[in-house]
Amino acid sequence: MSRPRAIGLGASLLLTACGIRLPDAPIPLPRRDPDTSRFIPGPGKTEPEILVWLISDELHTGMVFEYQWLIESGFRPPLGFGQPKYVTLSWGDRTAYVEKGLHSPWKVFKALFLPTPSVMELIPANWNVTEVCPHQRIWRKSVARDRGKDLAAFLNDCSIHDATGHPITCGSSSWGGGVLLESRHVYFIPRVCNIWTGQAIESLGGTIHPWQAMFANDLIRQAEMPHNGYEQIWWGSAETP
Repeated sequence: MSRPRAIGLGASLLLTACGIRLPDAPIPLPRRDPDTSRFIPGPGKTEPEILVWLISDELHTGMVFEYQWLIESGFRPPLGFGQPKYVTLSWGDRTAYVEKGLHSPWKVFKALFLPTPSVMELIPANWNVTEVCPHQRIWRKSVARDRGKDLAAFLNDCSIHDATGHPITCGSSSWGGGVLLESRHVYFIPRVCNIWTGQAIESLGGTIHPWQAMFANDLIRQAEMPHNGYEQIWWGSAETP
């Protein structure tokens, strides 16, 4: 490879790497103010809090939230999604999610090295989080309810919406009877699922350094730091260590 070409390739990779975060520029949606009436504390009372969960296997992370809280905070669900108690959310390469894996060397290469379309997975649940995700490691944290507005804005910004402001679905989830939502962002290394999770944590008031969050365990180490405060409650089996 010639020196000018090598320099050009290096510059391209550097510019791509600078975009490790998902762009934070919310798109305009048909106006609908969040219903925050339930969250207004009375005189002398503090803002109530709500639990959120971080889930992880060895490679992939996601988040679990109370669904009604998301809706009241302004989250736009797909049409006909229902009214579950909780929803599990994650983000990643569109082909891997839609086809339930990468089934050829070319698809693996594209997912690893080229900007590719992405999706956000939305899975309903009506049982305790440890019952729904028994094979995942699980952490939880209590956050102020009013953080839901920032979280909902981040989640809405991840999807492509139709003319009515609802996200567009493009398939079924990898498990749990949920859906895949077309994302307006592209997936590439190093912008992976764990970067998305880190930004979700930030929208809830946390602090995550993306270059130290590309791998699941690195993200978790940051989430467990005192200033973030996520506490592990489940180790991926019925037995605690």
